[in-house]
Amino acid sequence: MHILFISHYFPPEVNAPANRTYEHARRWVADGHQVTVITGVPNHPKGEIFPGYENRWIQEENRDGIRVIRTWMYLGSSENVITRSLNYVLFAFTVLYASFLAKNPDVVVATTPQFFSGVAGLIVSRLKRRPFVLEVRDLWPDSIVQLLQLRRGILVRFLETIERALYKSTAGIVVNSRAFIDHIATFGVPKERIALIYNGVDPSLFQVRERDPQLLQEYGLDGRFLVAYIGTLGMAHGLVTVLDAAELLRDLEDVIFVLIGDGADRVRLEQEIRERGLKNVRLLGLRPRSEIPRWLASIDVSLVLLRDIPVLETVVPSKIFETLAEARPVLVAGRGEIRRMIEEAKAGFVIDPETPDQLAKAIRYIRSHPEEAQARAQAGRDWVAANFQRDDLARAMARFLEEVANRAR
Repeated sequence: MHILFISHYFPPEVNAPANRTYEHARRWVADGHQVTVITGVPNHPKGEIFPGYENRWIQEENRDGIRVIRTWMYLGSSENVITRSLNYVLFAFTVLYASFLAKNPDVVVATTPQFFSGVAGLIVSRLKRRPFVLEVRDLWPDSIVQLLQLRRGILVRFLETIERALYKSTAGIVVNSRAFIDHIATFGVPKERIALIYNGVDPSLFQVRERDPQLLQEYGLDGRFLVAYIGTLGMAHGLVTVLDAAELLRDLEDVIFVLIGDGADRVRLEQEIRERGLKNVRLLGLRPRSEIPRWLASIDVSLVLLRDIPVLETVVPSKIFETLAEARPVLVAGRGEIRRMIEEAKAGFVIDPETPDQLAKAIRYIRSHPEEAQARAQAGRDWVAANFQRDDLARAMARFLEEVANRAR
């Protein structure tokens, strides 16, 4: 089967959509499928082109057997809503141009969270007369409406029209959260056309390992109780809560908060850390994907934080599976789907979102109860090993794509 996959993000970018797409595609190639990915020149999140690339109309590379066609991108930082929106919209047009280089796919797949990739995927599928599958990683436009507090004017109604048209025009939909299924079904999409493929872990990359003393010494963190947030520093995570909790824990001199990543909230966080004089918070910036397992092995608590917004009750952050695969304690601040999953698996600790006092109290508890924390982490490790292995999930998605392609034939 030849899979044509359209993704706004792809390695060497290191966010969750890039990682998921790459890890699935790599396994599909290993299983004998042909995979072509259309993506942009890597520049996320700063809007700066990664070393070794140029912002040309078309450039190609082969990554682990995956044919990668990269298009020109309108460069803009994720911190600026206008430039980010232009980046999204113009990418859809460059995808159409690049798609003429991808011959004879059996199925066309486009992944969100931004829907303009989906629009491009739908048009490409019609041009090539092949079935279209939409991978829904986030509920647009609900998420941007609630995060940005947009009023339901012309723009929002336009985005809702796109959402409705995409759902109804697909031959199949892939979601990564059970909560998405009911939402999409309200648009008249039969549930049998929706496949639930959770995020997962690459066991060759994320596994139980010892702390990395060299890494800790390099950053002056040896001998500290490390509480880490690793991921996008975005508006969905309410990371000011971390700073508030850090103020409440000033009396614990060994506790250090580490923020690893980049995103739209980075500048504000840097400013607040400086203005509050928070010596117990370190913002380390974006780190290579290959370095993340070393960090996870070396921390004492991994934070998975979401804001207290209804749409975020539907999401399941991918970082939680990677942390638990390394048997590290997880502290989740959220409601809905992810909270239910963690509580049912007894895989970590949960608190309400955007509650600094609960966050500080939970960190004090974990620090003083290391045996319980490690027992829950081990339970989480077993849960992930049984249910969220990337090999199994990639093959399940490939089977679904084959079913869609066969129905079209």
